Amino acid sequence: MSDDLAIFVPACRDEEGRRGLFSAFEPGTRTLPAGFQVAPIWKPVPVDIVFEKDVAVTLRDGVTIYVDVLRPAGTEKLPVIVAWSPYGKSRGNAPQYVELFGLLGMDTHSLFGLMKFEGPDPAYWCAQGYAVCHPDPRGSYDSEGDIRVWSRKEGGDYHDLIEWLGVQDWCNGKVGLTGNSYLAISQWFAAAEQPPHLAAIAPWEGMSDIYRDLVVRGGIPDYPFPRRLATSFVGNNMAEDLVAEAEAHPLVDDLWRSKIPAFEKVTAPAYVVASYSNSIHAPGTFRGWRSIGSAEKWLRVHATMEWPDYYEEANTEDQRRFFDCYLKGVDNGWRETPRVRYSVLDLEGGDRVNVPADAFPPEDFTTTKYYLDTAAGALSTNVPAAGGTASYDAESQEGRVTFVVRVDAPTQFVGYPKARLWVEADGADDMDLFVSLQKLDAAGEQFEQFTIPNHSPPVQAVTRNGAAILKYKGSNGRLRVSMRHLDETASTDAVPAHSFDRVEKLAPGEVACVDIDLFPVGLALHAGEQLRLVISGFNIIGSAMPGTENVPANNHGRHIIHTGGDHASYLQLPVKG
Repeated sequence: MSDDLAIFVPACRDEEGRRGLFSAFEPGTRTLPAGFQVAPIWKPVPVDIVFEKDVAVTLRDGVTIYVDVLRPAGTEKLPVIVAWSPYGKSRGNAPQYVELFGLLGMDTHSLFGLMKFEGPDPAYWCAQGYAVCHPDPRGSYDSEGDIRVWSRKEGGDYHDLIEWLGVQDWCNGKVGLTGNSYLAISQWFAAAEQPPHLAAIAPWEGMSDIYRDLVVRGGIPDYPFPRRLATSFVGNNMAEDLVAEAEAHPLVDDLWRSKIPAFEKVTAPAYVVASYSNSIHAPGTFRGWRSIGSAEKWLRVHATMEWPDYYEEANTEDQRRFFDCYLKGVDNGWRETPRVRYSVLDLEGGDRVNVPADAFPPEDFTTTKYYLDTAAGALSTNVPAAGGTASYDAESQEGRVTFVVRVDAPTQFVGYPKARLWVEADGADDMDLFVSLQKLDAAGEQFEQFTIPNHSPPVQAVTRNGAAILKYKGSNGRLRVSMRHLDETASTDAVPAHSFDRVEKLAPGEVACVDIDLFPVGLALHAGEQLRLVISGFNIIGSAMPGTENVPANNHGRHIIHTGGDHASYLQLPVKG
């Protein structure tokens, strides 16, 4: 569908800092004996590992890709789990990733160092009776072809690898998929192809709609991180250029539709892991979980950043229970695991995790509308009888309006926030709106919370005005008002979905009604504390990643927010008192 629309540029070339211990192209089989150590900062491997390196796999169109397979020594037939991404199959112990572990405050001594970036640690899985496959997908590193980024075409390639693995003489015919970020996103596409040997998937935080989650979130072009991401697409030929594609295809068309998995065709058992705090992955992970057709699917919402969560021993063991059930047929009680385990953040040291539920939002929460009251600067469950307005300078980073509600008793907000706003642009025909939800103490001070173990002064400095992936600052949403048209087939009362296939500029004096979806939330307020809604013309939480610029807004004139009467703007939240 997108073959004639994709735009390619020369792929990046390999660099010294990207190379790990086994990065050289060296086809063949070797054994890593028990006690082998990648480097002193990693644990010695616990078992003898057969390492089949740079194995050629031919895809359906004749293109050859190269994969590494690591499996425990012996003759027993094994299930295999796959970690698919273009970041380099032998590069998880490269200097740039070791530095990243240090930045996050993660202890490399708890890992064996054989994983690819954001993927499973093969030495652990080999000790548990699994093989692990690390592919270099089409176009990446030494694999043939051009790099395709997150598309149904890539899902077909992944299908072919799964089927190749499923019939290897060492394989028991069961293949599972795991990994974080790119390694999660690729699972949606592969599972939608329904390869017969696929037994289960475990996507650990990843986008599910590349247009809406990454390059044009809320209809506002957001290119700084995609540009940085492109430097990770290393190969000998060409690589797809997401930014060039967004500039050439600013509205959703066949190109962007090809980058949405056919979720209804995802029927494999799925263990999905999400968080409220990931500035790139949060909405897409929840959307993926909601949308897949799997009859057996689980959601766990954790309270930290995805990399520490993925490698935490208890979570790795939890994932193994899932795979043991579906890849080995072990009757271990996994199917009785609560279908939803969510977290509730209080941002004061009292976070609750693994709260069991049958649904998200949990069924014991009540959807409540908090109406904006400009006269009092408040959020109220009563509609203000009189209409009012509040405005700010749309070109100023200080321009914003705020609305606050104080709770008299312990209160939890868990689910999908939505803002319905009546808005007007004075001196412009469009508006870039950014909305945020913040928890305040009784005196009005905002709570924030690191999502990583490292709380050092350098990390505090880098997260002060950005690097939101490392510090949770509250739920947020955004929308370009000219892109406000709703997709009625995809929208629900809780989660509005915009079509992004048309531009509807504002007429002078027009007051438009817009629905803005915010990141899912799990938040606890103690008696006397406050919830604040902030509406502004720029992204107050800052960029997602360290060293990446904030999304640029295109605002002019003044933004006017209408409230009460016929223009009853409100914030909608699931609440339990």
